[in-house]
Amino acid sequence: MSSVLAPYLLPDGFGRPALAALLREGSVVTEAGRLAVHKGVSRRARRRTPYAGRGAVRAAEPVLLVPGFMAGDWTLRQMAAGLRERGFRTYRAHISANVGCTLNAAALVEAHLERIAERRGSRVQIVGHSLGGMIARGIAVRRPDLVSGIVTMGSPMLAPGAHHRLLTGGVTVLNRLSQVGLPGVMSQECVSGPCAEISFHEVRQPVPEGVAMTNVYSRRDGIVDWKACVDPEGVAVEVRASHIGLALDPRVMRVVGDALVRHTSGVAALAAVDATTA
Repeated sequence: MSSVLAPYLLPDGFGRPALAALLREGSVVTEAGRLAVHKGVSRRARRRTPYAGRGAVRAAEPVLLVPGFMAGDWTLRQMAAGLRERGFRTYRAHISANVGCTLNAAALVEAHLERIAERRGSRVQIVGHSLGGMIARGIAVRRPDLVSGIVTMGSPMLAPGAHHRLLTGGVTVLNRLSQVGLPGVMSQECVSGPCAEISFHEVRQPVPEGVAMTNVYSRRDGIVDWKACVDPEGVAVEVRASHIGLALDPRVMRVVGDALVRHTSGVAALAAVDATTA
C-alpha cells in the first residue's frame, strides 16, 4: 500500500476487508429486489390515495447527495427518490464519475451548495455515500454557514485507506492515467501528496457547533472497514447492507430520512433556545 497510498491514510487499529469480504457485496441483488418491491408497494399506495392528499409535507431544508469513489449522481438516484417521498427537496452534486482530485470535487460541491443555499434561503443538508461522505464532512468543517447537517453512508473518515485492495487497484490505474496526461483523473498527489494530506486532516477536524452528523455503517460492508466509518463526533446508526446496497436499500433510505428529520428538528430546537435567550 505504501507505494500508492500515504501510510497515514491507514492508521493503527483499522484494516482492509479480507478478499472473502467482497463476497458479501453479492447481497446487493437482494437489496435491489427489496427496492423493487418497495417501489411497487409505493406505486399501488399512491394510486389509492386521492390526488389532493398525495403531496408529502415539504421539509424545510434542501438535501444535496454526493456519490462515492468511481460513482456518479446516478448511483444515488433511488436514494433521492426515497427522500423526495419523505418531502425532502433533493439536489444532485453534478458529478458524472467521482474519479478526480478530491479537493476539486469538494470545491465543485461547495459551489453548488452556495447556489442552493442562496436560492432556497437556508442551509443545506448533505447525504454522502463512501467518499462522498468524507467530502461532505470536509465541507461542513469549512462552511458551517452552508451546511446544517450531514449523513455519511459507509464513509471511512477515520481511515480512508481502510478499503478493499480492489479499490486501491482502481486508484493505481487512475494515477497511471494521470501520469500519461489524461486530465480530470486522480493523480499521485491526491493519494500520497499534499492534496491527500489536506483532505485527510480536514476530515478529522471537529464538526462545528450547529452542524449535525449521522454516520450510517454496516458490519457487512465488504469494501471498507466499518470501524473507520464511525466518527466519535457523530451519531452512529448500524444497518444491515452491503457497501453498494447502502445507496439503494429502502431500509437504509428510511434510516437516512429519519436522520435528516432529526437534524432538522435539532436545528429548530437550537434556534428556539437561542431566540429565548436572546
